[in-house]
Amino acid sequence: MSSTTKPPSSKCDIARPELADQGLRRIRWADQDMPVLAQIRERFAREKPLTGLRMAACLHVTSETANLARTLQAGGADLMLIASNPLSTQDDVAASLVRDFGIAVAAIHGEDAQTYYKHVAMALDHRPHITMDDGADLVSAMIFIAIDRLDLLSTHQKPVREWAERFSPEQRKQLFNDIIGSMEETTTGVIRLRAMERDGVLKFPVIAVNDAETKHFFDNRYGTGQSTIDGIIRATNLLLAGRKVVVAGYGWCGKGVSLRARGLGAQVIVTEVSPIRALEAAMDGFAVMPMSEAARIGDLFITVTGNKHIIRREHFLVMKDGALVCNSGHFDVEIDLVALKEETVQFTPQVRPEVDEYRLKNGRRIYVIGSGRLVNLAAAEGHPASVMDMSFATQALATEYCVKNRGKLAPKVHDVPREIEEYVARTKLATMGIAIDEMTPDQKAYAASWQHGT
Repeated sequence: MSSTTKPPSSKCDIARPELADQGLRRIRWADQDMPVLAQIRERFAREKPLTGLRMAACLHVTSETANLARTLQAGGADLMLIASNPLSTQDDVAASLVRDFGIAVAAIHGEDAQTYYKHVAMALDHRPHITMDDGADLVSAMIFIAIDRLDLLSTHQKPVREWAERFSPEQRKQLFNDIIGSMEETTTGVIRLRAMERDGVLKFPVIAVNDAETKHFFDNRYGTGQSTIDGIIRATNLLLAGRKVVVAGYGWCGKGVSLRARGLGAQVIVTEVSPIRALEAAMDGFAVMPMSEAARIGDLFITVTGNKHIIRREHFLVMKDGALVCNSGHFDVEIDLVALKEETVQFTPQVRPEVDEYRLKNGRRIYVIGSGRLVNLAAAEGHPASVMDMSFATQALATEYCVKNRGKLAPKVHDVPREIEEYVARTKLATMGIAIDEMTPDQKAYAASWQHGT
């Protein structure tokens, strides 16, 4: 264990401290399958690259994330961890992090929007030098405050506005001058951050960890692919073989979900707005059509786009009786639940754990899994530890890179350095007992030259 000193109660808000023993077992179980991160943690414990720095991380509070938190703490960081999704928090893990490792945690499974943003305000009050985001909520709040646009904060974000109002407009502009940088874990978050950069409001460098090849190739494709199907099956006990499964979006997450569903015998239909991705899906052997057509024939619908209202009123109205709908994109906006409720005459929550029934005016029933939130975390346990090993190793090393290059990185979205990518992949291969070839000197010279002809 890293620490037995509990953080101040003012920096913690957890639900079930009595579950710490169970949480510790889960953290240790995940740690066994995260050897790359473990190696980084050992080095961080020796070198302390994050000493003297305050960090605020808005992430899914799971057993895998706990091992990232331990790594950052081993590096010397004064870390505060809050939840990035109300349904992904594992209360037992949160309890163990506080009791066994002395890490400040503000995260409660099922927390409402007001509590969520109260925790965001607590993270801001930690006055971090470095942030880590899973969806850019933390950075967005910081930007609204820094540009003194508290009017842009929603009603749900009232706790953040109240925290910011403790300071004068001039002070608000100075609040985050000490920020060294931020790491972003999700596609949705990177999209938001690039929009901030485009609008000229991003005030510090951000490393797009999500865009690392060792992240989207593996975490998004294999992690999301497996854990999404896992969540659906846990919640419904549905046999996928022979079913028509509609996957909205054919990015890396959509590819992973489509492949896994096909592997279980489903007839997979892909919907897309990108002609290139649609063409790729078609050449990968999937049926491709607009959602207006797929809605009429699908049995199960899975959204993984990162955009809003992918499944809308007109789609609900033509769906089969008993159609199942779920989302594996970061935010709960991909399914237009407001429109669904407006078409509903009878709502029955929890017909199974994490499955709600909506009986429409036309008499048909639609089932929503996980309240429209990330189904792999709402109805299951998220990505396997083995794949998060690479993503969180990249997070930790990108944080170290940001610190080492303090003041040298422009206030924009940066890619993960190639040397970090290759270190993570090489180390992961080694932990799997896999060796690969190296180019000979002659091959290196040939690859770097232009003089050789046919």
